[in-house]
Amino acid sequence: MLTKKQLDLLAFINKRVTRDGVPPSFDEMKEALDLRSKSGIHRLITALEERGFIRRLAHRARAIEIVKLPDSMGAQPGGFTPRVIDGDAPDSRPANAMPVEQVAAVGVPLVGRIAAGEPIQSLNDHPEDIAVPGQMLRGNGRHYALEVKGDSMIDAGINDGDVVVIRETGSADNGDIVVAQVEGYEATLKRFQRKGDMIVLEAANPAYEPRVLPHGSVTVQGRLVGLIRTY
Repeated sequence: MLTKKQLDLLAFINKRVTRDGVPPSFDEMKEALDLRSKSGIHRLITALEERGFIRRLAHRARAIEIVKLPDSMGAQPGGFTPRVIDGDAPDSRPANAMPVEQVAAVGVPLVGRIAAGEPIQSLNDHPEDIAVPGQMLRGNGRHYALEVKGDSMIDAGINDGDVVVIRETGSADNGDIVVAQVEGYEATLKRFQRKGDMIVLEAANPAYEPRVLPHGSVTVQGRLVGLIRTY
């Protein structure tokens, strides 16, 4: 039996990993559950582990495996596949560690670099392909990959040097992490918010101020669906 807070946290983690392909940060968990400190999140995660709903993996300090979901979240017997998500602890995975899951790889074009900080050039004319797990490619439409440069999305689990997998789309919902083109030339990776006639591009790093821009100056070029990190 889970408490309401434990159930809320498990549901929030599962929802965000399913939606974004990247985990919520501990700060986002704290805000979602309206807690005063991250220590409360650590206690809830420990309780979920003790009850067998999650498992922290010894070979990756950042990784948590969702082992099962309660019936109240609509889990069906035999129908849940555990997924590995990242937390906030420093990564200590050995270079020769085997991946947790072996899945079929699909080639998508690595079209360049994307700014998670100051704007930089994002697209290449002759992209190379990069192999990504097929389960990352959600929905219809073209997918492509970009190398992240900068630290403005670190609290969303996206670090400098990571490769993000993007599903090409021209629309986004509030809270989505998107590739946004600003004023026709500058591309950046940020969280999308629509407020009236304005678009807010939010960083996931308190060192960066949100950018508030007229609706017509921002074009969504894709939505984040996955992330690849080289150790």
